[in-house]
Amino acid sequence: MHIRVVFAGRNYDRTQAVPARLELPDEATLEDALEDLQTLLAGKGIELPQSCLVAVSGVHLGTLRAHQAHPLCDGDELLLLAPVAGG
Repeated sequence: MHIRVVFAGRNYDRTQAVPARLELPDEATLEDALEDLQTLLAGKGIELPQSCLVAVSGVHLGTLRAHQAHPLCDGDELLLLAPVAGG
């Protein structure tokens, strides 16, 4: 299956070298996708903050640190939103 990956928020521009789509096994879950992404990013010296929000096809599932288990379907969109704070 293929899923679309979207990064937004703090330092999203550093993730431009990561493919916009991931190819995963048919029975893949959110956890599988996140592990693959974190491996790809680590190879480029990028680490996503654990406070990064996670949503699949418009459904918020938590953060990288604490998210709900969720099966993936071909064509899903995985959104990772790194919160921005400041004043």
